[in-house]
Amino acid sequence: PLTRRAVRFYGSAIKDILPTITASAITDDMVATLSPTEALEIISRDEVDVVDVRDEKEWSAGHIPQARLVPLDQLRANPEGSLRRDSIIFVCAKGVRSLTAAKLAERLGFSKLYNLEGGTAGWAKAGLPLVQGA
Repeated sequence: PLTRRAVRFYGSAIKDILPTITASAITDDMVATLSPTEALEIISRDEVDVVDVRDEKEWSAGHIPQARLVPLDQLRANPEGSLRRDSIIFVCAKGVRSLTAAKLAERLGFSKLYNLEGGTAGWAKAGLPLVQGA
């Protein structure tokens, strides 16, 4: 039988490890949302592929530096051919289509997936630069 002291010890150990287990389980199967400044930091370290899923007209009006255009319809048609690496930030105008794209990549087994909060609108609102044209 367990003594009170053993119950307190094991109970404490379980309480201490539970947040770690829970956080690990949650982050392994989720798309992380990044603020524009968090995204900028990751992009500046060249750790991710930045994929803009808007259409060409939206892209030409202004896109994030280092992003590449892969319209959502193209991504849906050929996801394996459109995604180059496991670590990807998906971007759109406001963050809705990019979340759809990230969920698609997640179903295909990609694991380091990010959605830019607020999309390019949020990026510009944060005072970060957009590139005009192609």
